[in-house]
Amino acid sequence: MTLSEKINNDMISYMKSKDSFSLGVVRMVKGAIQLEKINLKRELNDDEVVAVIAKQIKMRNDSISEFEKANRNDLVEQYQKEIELLKQYMPEQLSDEDINKIIDEAFASINPTGPKDMGLIMREVSPKLKGRADMGKVNALIKDKLANL
Repeated sequence: MTLSEKINNDMISYMKSKDSFSLGVVRMVKGAIQLEKINLKRELNDDEVVAVIAKQIKMRNDSISEFEKANRNDLVEQYQKEIELLKQYMPEQLSDEDINKIIDEAFASINPTGPKDMGLIMREVSPKLKGRADMGKVNALIKDKLANL
């Protein structure tokens, strides 16, 4: 079963169980997937669907930080619940140890000399980590390693 099919099946089950919150979140994701499908003019594979869901999670995380600044705890809680629901469609996240291992492998194969090699390292690790790790965190880890060369 593809990820899109799983989302459709979950949407139907949320309709039947009258779970309006979960149904609303899944409908938003389904809409974002549909929009991406229209933009690409083809069906999305699971990796592309994961990328759309990751984008939705990132948008909600950005909103949470803004709502926290504005002291809107009700909206912060709602968005956190939405993120938890969306995470069930994401692949298992890698541990910090696994992320560092992949970054170390990239450093070993590229032998960077300084911060100017950031793009080369990111190009190497992105396909391996996309959807399986927070890329902002990965970026910070790489910058830190490059600064300590």
